[in-house]
Amino acid sequence: MQVKTERLENFAVPEAIISSHYCEKLPPGFSGHLSKGGKGIICSPEQGPTLFSAHLPKVLDWLHGLDMPRALENVPCKIPVLLFDKEMSTDSILFHYDGTPGSAKLIKNFIELFSENIKGSKATIISPSFIPRSKLKEEQELVQLVSNATSETSFIKFNFNRIGDFWSYAGKHQCTLLVTSKNYQSDLAKVLFHFYKGGMWYDRLSFYLSF
Repeated sequence: MQVKTERLENFAVPEAIISSHYCEKLPPGFSGHLSKGGKGIICSPEQGPTLFSAHLPKVLDWLHGLDMPRALENVPCKIPVLLFDKEMSTDSILFHYDGTPGSAKLIKNFIELFSENIKGSKATIISPSFIPRSKLKEEQELVQLVSNATSETSFIKFNFNRIGDFWSYAGKHQCTLLVTSKNYQSDLAKVLFHFYKGGMWYDRLSFYLSF
């Protein structure tokens, strides 16, 4: 369990509000487990944590105690972070694909980790309007992967370049989970800092951040 302690030290968020999960594939019902206040799940502790989760209101209470918004991790690690608000739901997933190999990899890892929890999910993939010809095959394979793992998949081309664009889209279309890169966590912290509990707040949206 020493690995858990060392990796939690990377977080700016207090360790007390973070749960660690040790599963190559999260068990069915994981969303309900978190929504009911469940803590970390241990399937294979010898392999180290595969996911960190935190209740978003607690993270936001910490964030609003600061003079200005800051990223959740001092040194972002490869382990994904899941933030959930009123409930954790995979009913409607919004995938942010930015055309990079890292973005494709994090979506593939998400699919593997949540495979037992997204079979009935509705998925939307937002990709940049322009993708280099060399990346088209990767993009097509990614769409097929998501389609095979979920019950319904939509693929949309938008030139979104800010996390706020995805946050607004997710709220407007009632998505319940945004899957995006940790490269955007500083921008996400700013959005959460300024809009939490405001008129545009949507408390069914969770965030999955990874590399």
